[in-house]
Amino acid sequence: MYQFFVDPGQIQGKRIVIKGKDVNHIKNVLRMKPGDEISVSNGLDGKEYRCGIETFSEEEIVCELRFIKEEGMELPSKVYLFQGLPKADKMELIIQKAVELGVYEIIPVAAKRSVVKLDEKKAKSKILRWQGIAEAAAKQSRRGIIPKVQNVMSFSDAVSYSSPVQVKVIPYELAEGMEKTKKIMNGLKPGEDIAVFIGPEGGFAEEEIEKAVNAGIIPITLGKRILRTETAGMSVLSILMYHLEQ
Repeated sequence: MYQFFVDPGQIQGKRIVIKGKDVNHIKNVLRMKPGDEISVSNGLDGKEYRCGIETFSEEEIVCELRFIKEEGMELPSKVYLFQGLPKADKMELIIQKAVELGVYEIIPVAAKRSVVKLDEKKAKSKILRWQGIAEAAAKQSRRGIIPKVQNVMSFSDAVSYSSPVQVKVIPYELAEGMEKTKKIMNGLKPGEDIAVFIGPEGGFAEEEIEKAVNAGIIPITLGKRILRTETAGMSVLSILMYHLEQ
């Protein structure tokens, strides 16, 4: 079943109105017809609104609400991914897979060892593209929300931004053994927000790790092997999904 996002105001009792680019997609790409069922989310409450298409027009599609699925697709905790800027188009893959795995928000981080340097104009363009990838992945995986891709932050700003989060971890090759990682993961409670810091190629610099530790971010290990930046985040998110999924 196809999933679409609408503004909360477009859900009016048993009447749901779809507008914008999704109108063309439903009519001319998917070639759906009156009576076909679709899934709609408002991006806020995590609920799934099942509805049937009633009428088409040039600018909107009117649907009738059939039932609401209260049990949404979201994890019981908000997971924030602080991703060190990688090279090439790796960030696109990271965002896509992170959204599929249930991340709540993605924060690109300009770390000391990040090769990619984005000026304000390039950063703005990248964020728009990355947000589009997040939306497409949210639709594909039938998420109840569209995870937000924040503006690029410095490492210091990212550490400050994470301060309200209850559990904060940073995979680091010199961290203690796996028992510590297991203890933290096994101790997670539904409802606790979680921040995950992933370094770029080359990892975080020693001074960044020191700053993180001073801010209460816990170094963990992901095993004896060194993982690529695009693999590390997916590994942590997969572990979190296993522990948190209800």
